[in-house]
Amino acid sequence: MRSKIKMNIPKNELPGWDLSDLYASIDDPKVKADIAHIKELSASFARDYKGRISGLDEAAFLESVRRYEEIDIISGRLMEYAFLQMCTRMENKAATAFYQNTNEQVVEANKPTIFYTLELNKLSDEQLEKHLKNPEIAHYRPWLNMVRLFKKHELSEEMEELLADKAMTSSAAWERLYVETSSKQRFNVDGKEYNEAEMALLLQDKDPETRAKAGRELNRVAKENADLYAMIYNMLIKDKAIEDDKRGFARSDSAMNLSSQVDDSVVDALAAAVKRRYGDLAHRFYKLKARWLGVDKIQYWDRNAPLPFAKDESISWEQSVKTVLDAYGSFSKEFQEIGRRFFENPWIDVPPRPGKQSGAFCAGTGGMPHPYLLLNFNGKERDVLTLAHELGHGCHHILCYPRGDLNDQTPKVLAEVASVFAEMVTFQNLVRGLEDNEAKLSLIAGKVSDMINTVSRQIAFHFYESRMHRERKKGEVPVERIREIWVEEMRDYLGEYVNVDEHSSYLWAHLSHVFEQPFYVYAYAFADCLVNSLYQVYRDKSVSGFEKKYLEMLSETGIKRYDELLKPFGLDARSPEFWDKGMNLIAEYIGELERLSAKLGL
Repeated sequence: MRSKIKMNIPKNELPGWDLSDLYASIDDPKVKADIAHIKELSASFARDYKGRISGLDEAAFLESVRRYEEIDIISGRLMEYAFLQMCTRMENKAATAFYQNTNEQVVEANKPTIFYTLELNKLSDEQLEKHLKNPEIAHYRPWLNMVRLFKKHELSEEMEELLADKAMTSSAAWERLYVETSSKQRFNVDGKEYNEAEMALLLQDKDPETRAKAGRELNRVAKENADLYAMIYNMLIKDKAIEDDKRGFARSDSAMNLSSQVDDSVVDALAAAVKRRYGDLAHRFYKLKARWLGVDKIQYWDRNAPLPFAKDESISWEQSVKTVLDAYGSFSKEFQEIGRRFFENPWIDVPPRPGKQSGAFCAGTGGMPHPYLLLNFNGKERDVLTLAHELGHGCHHILCYPRGDLNDQTPKVLAEVASVFAEMVTFQNLVRGLEDNEAKLSLIAGKVSDMINTVSRQIAFHFYESRMHRERKKGEVPVERIREIWVEEMRDYLGEYVNVDEHSSYLWAHLSHVFEQPFYVYAYAFADCLVNSLYQVYRDKSVSGFEKKYLEMLSETGIKRYDELLKPFGLDARSPEFWDKGMNLIAEYIGELERLSAKLGL
């Protein structure tokens, strides 16, 4: 019997997740038992297969893959549980220590299996194809293909073990220092203390003075910690450069591009196409926004400011859930029913609170049929679209789950497709429900702002990140030089109607992705342009059975390349016009804003 969605929940009782289907607590004896189990499985795996992969028959080869997958599932569940425990209690020393210790123990337990992918890549194509004639082995072809992608970049077993050992005290340690430092930061506005998630809310305040105080305070705290953040970033870049050099990657972003199955040249084409349209999109929009805010130039912190005439209504969690599920249902009843499960079960952590990581994310766990969502819900219109976005990730995970744990290899550039499309469907549903032109202008302006943040801004971050990695090759990059690069890239994409000055020049320190997931940022622009093109196909009804084909596409993101997935929709992501087609939708919305603005005399 299906449980019912909890509704009418007071703000201080917003739902939190229950992780007990993973482990009862960080002290659960099953944690230690599973770590011991991984050690046993890894040791017996090495005893049975090390040095023997090339001589295995079909049955033994299939068994080796399944045993490797079992180790991967338990390891993933342990590490994800440790992360989920930490990210809601980042000021809790026991939780942060549990995260670090669990990661170290899992990495150590997995060391005996390092030989496996190395030996798989020593198989000839003929040997592997012979195994793949077995349908049960062919099920794992996507994972085996991904393993083969990195064949020429693999090192000796001894070196791979060394890098695995050192990761915990090098890159992972620096990332942890960044996350823990940033999560503990507190900001003071008018004598009141705020965390980062609460500061984001102040930047949405209708009062320009409140926004200014919040913007300056964010920059001040970043400046206060700039030396530490600069050291962390320098060390992370250098650590990555050392490994990239050993593995023979030509560029700093090549490893990420390869894992996304995207050629370096395609990334360059995307970045160049977006940069060419900074003026047509970002500059054009911020000119409008400055006029709406009644100023010649908006301040950096006012980029996402609410419009003076926008209604500042609070939206309940109940209404947000209904809005998103209704929107999902208007597109696909199957998509709606998948999304509904997240509100029938304790899989979402909703309320903002001290010590909780800011922002929002969806995290899958080893072998689990569902992921967990983290939100910081404040009852604003933007929070509704954030819920739609993260729930899209959750539905995507559930659709991919039947493919198996090893085949769950959705590349970064496709990981954002379901979320961005779900957000777009929700946005369009909201627009259709509005008759008031001012309300419609406000909603569309908010969406355009988000799209520019996703496309133009993320590509500006990509150029900033790329320049930082090139600059680091000359030696350690001082704070002042980091500021210069940051300001130059921000001014380039924002244009003449946004003021980027000393009060925003240290905000690079809050750009967590470049610290934690190098060269991930372009994936947002890639996905947004891809989704915009997909949405135009859906809107124009040019492909029959779109909804069914779309859900099937989502279920195959881990087993097919992006260009193959788009063929049923008549889209070619390799064509030079593809990226412009995606950006044309943003330009279309800006044109609608210009028409509405003129009609309203704004």
